[in-house]
Amino acid sequence: MDLYNRTYTRQLRSAKSSMKSNNWLISDRRESSEMDDFRSICLLSLAMLVACYVAGIIPLAVNFSEERLKLVTVLGAGLLCGTALAVIVPEGVHALYEDILEGKHHPASEMQRVMESEKVAEIPAVHEYGHDHSRLHAYIGVSLVLGFVFMLLVDQIGSSHLHSTDDPEAARSGNSKITTTLGLVVHAAADGVALGAAASTSQTSVQLIVFVAIMLHKAPAAFGLVSFLMHAGLERNRIRKHLLVFALAAPVMSMVTYLGLSKSSKEALSEVNATGVAMLFSAGTFLYVATVHVLPEVGGIAHSHKPESTGGKGLSRLEVAALVLGCLIPLVLSIGHHH
Repeated sequence: MDLYNRTYTRQLRSAKSSMKSNNWLISDRRESSEMDDFRSICLLSLAMLVACYVAGIIPLAVNFSEERLKLVTVLGAGLLCGTALAVIVPEGVHALYEDILEGKHHPASEMQRVMESEKVAEIPAVHEYGHDHSRLHAYIGVSLVLGFVFMLLVDQIGSSHLHSTDDPEAARSGNSKITTTLGLVVHAAADGVALGAAASTSQTSVQLIVFVAIMLHKAPAAFGLVSFLMHAGLERNRIRKHLLVFALAAPVMSMVTYLGLSKSSKEALSEVNATGVAMLFSAGTFLYVATVHVLPEVGGIAHSHKPESTGGKGLSRLEVAALVLGCLIPLVLSIGHHH
């Protein structure tokens, strides 16, 4: 009996020590994974900051004549519209549907077991898939509309002070500059949340896809913002400050999002596809800025032309070509970007 007890005690101790070593191993792996995620989010944020600022500084570094500046402004407006429609919205939709597209909810092995089991067991899976599909459809519309309405409210709050100024036209012009920058900063911050949420999933492929998608439109957006502010007559030093704020928004928010998420929050975000929702919300803010502020401002360029050149109506053929080219460039870039 004593021999049995000693053997049992020895086995129990061995099992406990084995469990402890396994727990330490799991803990070390988790810490190592978290450190890798932190390093990757730091590197991606730094690359985003530098690339965005460099792309935005190009119009400032080159001295354009008045006519060339108008063309650059029109090209920048096209880039803003093209990136909103051809890059941001599709990327947000893809991020939402990624789990279904990759078969996360119904892996091949699980589907094999379902097919091998009774046919009745297939019905709940079909219903669950349909429910997820309709729920994601709702996310797309709600996220886009909320982003658009958010910027509309910000714009209206900012323009409520116009009536108290002596020169409403000048105040409206200044408000347009601030709203455009603010809209793009909010959009960039939402991009940062998307990248931070993607980094918290510990999936390198998701992080890289979101990073490439963000960079595909952040560089053209920075170029478009600076060219718009130059056309609006803002001083170069103030333009650099606007650009720096815009360039910092996404990296800062990505770090804040990643560091601020607890484990339970990360699991909850994974369930509601926060990356896709954040990108679609930012697309709504982007669409508002591009359509309500930048395009009308570009349309107003024609009024500064000589009457014999355009008759004061619409854009010249060269400006229309620049606008179309700006819209097509992000489309071409997105075609070359495979998931």
